[in-house]
Amino acid sequence: MKYKSSLFVVVMVVAGVLSSCSDEDTFVPKPKGYNKIDLPAPAYQPLKEDHPYTFEYSKYAEIRPDDSKIAEPHWLNVYYPEQGCFVQITYKDIRNNKKHFEEHVDDSHKLAIKHNVKAYAINESVDTTAKGYTVTYFELEGEVPSQFQFYVTDSTAHFLRGALYFKTATRNDSLAPVIRYVKKDILHLVETLEFKK
Repeated sequence: MKYKSSLFVVVMVVAGVLSSCSDEDTFVPKPKGYNKIDLPAPAYQPLKEDHPYTFEYSKYAEIRPDDSKIAEPHWLNVYYPEQGCFVQITYKDIRNNKKHFEEHVDDSHKLAIKHNVKAYAINESVDTTAKGYTVTYFELEGEVPSQFQFYVTDSTAHFLRGALYFKTATRNDSLAPVIRYVKKDILHLVETLEFKK
């Protein structure tokens, strides 16, 4: 008899505990969140350094020389200190050398395509700037180190290539607002690009 009454008490306690739990008390894990990224309104300034080209770039960016081992004259980085990213600019003088021009075009495509391992899409588009230069854009989707690349040329004397890089291991989906922001700056840079005679 004692056994039955003890079992009854245990059942009643368990039932009471279970009935006292409401949906509000149930722990539900929250989805992973990302820090809010505040981005300033776009504003631009002209490139002051002496190069065979000029363009307008963000007032929130700094021009830094490319200090890599393979850097050539007129290579630079448009560095965004607040966003931890930079647009690497490389320049080649092709001086009516069709072979050099074709090599640089091929190299630009190879550099974009080499991200195929991690990219699930590479969207290529071709346009013409207000100055009449041909520009090719590569927009890469996926966990790639460079999400946006481009090259601009007049096909006879000048060839300029650019690529966006982040100095972080943060996933690209959380960087999406910054990528969109810098992409607009790149489009402005390209549209204001002018090769010097």
